[in-house]
Amino acid sequence: MSLGDRFRHSLGGVPVVSAPEALRWTGEGALLLDVREDGEWQAGHAPQARHVPLGRLLQALPSLPTDRRIVVVCRSGNRSRTAAKWLSQSGREAVNLTGGMRAWQAAGLPLVGRGGRPGTVI
Repeated sequence: MSLGDRFRHSLGGVPVVSAPEALRWTGEGALLLDVREDGEWQAGHAPQARHVPLGRLLQALPSLPTDRRIVVVCRSGNRSRTAAKWLSQSGREAVNLTGGMRAWQAAGLPLVGRGGRPGTVI
């Protein structure tokens, strides 16, 4: 099945995925990339996520995988859409988590904060 066949829709030319689908995909080997700012990350993030703020994404590009899907997330889905577009333009298979961490939290998915405490989305 092609990448396009697996998505419900796309926004701004960027494929999107729901929070539950993103969780499933990370379990199948996708990278969950959180592009929020440091304070947002520390307040609460998905336990399996990697943090690279959007402002540092281009510098971090060489360290990001080219051989597996990257699910990009921010608070609401706007910054992550930009990041997913950049990643796609660099030859990576990138998708945007629609609704961002707000949707992740609303779906009841795990959030961890500073020091391993329960997290929240700010």
